[in-house]
Amino acid sequence: MFEAAEGTLPLFVFQVERGFYRNFMKSMAKQLPNQKKSTASSRPVDTYLHRNRRVRIPKGYMAIGMITSLHGLRGEVKVELHTDFPERFAPGVVVYLGEALDKVTISMARPHQGQMLLTFHGIENREAADALRNVWIFIPEDEAVQLEEDTYFVHDIIGLSVQTDDGKLLGTVTEVLFTGANDVYIVQTPDEPHRELLLPAIDEVVKVVDLEQGILTVALLPGLLDE
Repeated sequence: MFEAAEGTLPLFVFQVERGFYRNFMKSMAKQLPNQKKSTASSRPVDTYLHRNRRVRIPKGYMAIGMITSLHGLRGEVKVELHTDFPERFAPGVVVYLGEALDKVTISMARPHQGQMLLTFHGIENREAADALRNVWIFIPEDEAVQLEEDTYFVHDIIGLSVQTDDGKLLGTVTEVLFTGANDVYIVQTPDEPHRELLLPAIDEVVKVVDLEQGILTVALLPGLLDE
C-alpha cells in the first residue's frame, strides 16, 4: 500500500518515505524495491496533519523522521521514523533539518527501541541538540527509494477522492493510521457537517488506486458505512 514517511501529503499531505502494497498481506516493504510509483512532483503539497498538528513540508522534499527528544549528554537525539527504510540513516549521509532546510551530516546512527539515535557533525553537546526537539528531518524527493510495482507512497494516497465500486463518492483521504495489523485510511465526507470514515487498507476493501485520475475505488464491507 504505502511507504512510511518518504512522501508528500491536497488537504493535509506530507512528504514521507512510507509505502504500502496493494497486496496488503505482504505488510510494509523493508528492503529497497525497484520500481518507483510516486507522483509527488506532479501533485505538490506542503502541509501534513500529524497528531492534529500541521507540518509544513518544503516543496521538493520528503520527511524521513522527526526528532523527538535527547539521549545522553553528547548531542545524540532520538528520531521517530517516518520511513520504511531506516538503513538510510547512516554515518556520512546528508539530511536537512526543519523548514529552513539546515544541511547536516549524520556522524553516528544506531537503532533504539523502534527509533533511531543520531548525532550530527557540529552538534556535539546536549545544549545544541536541545534546539532540535520536534524538528523534522527531510531529504530531496529525488533521493526517495524506488518502490515495487503496485506500491505507493503515503502522499500518493492522501488527497485521493474515494468512491465505491458503483461510483458513489465517499470523500477524500485526509490521513493514514498505521495500526500494526493493517493500515486505516481516514476519509472526510463532502457533506456538512463533515464526518470521518475509517476504511481498512485491505484487499477486500481497496480495489483500484488510480493516481492519474486521483481516485481510490473501494468496496464497502458490511458496517463500514453508517447510513
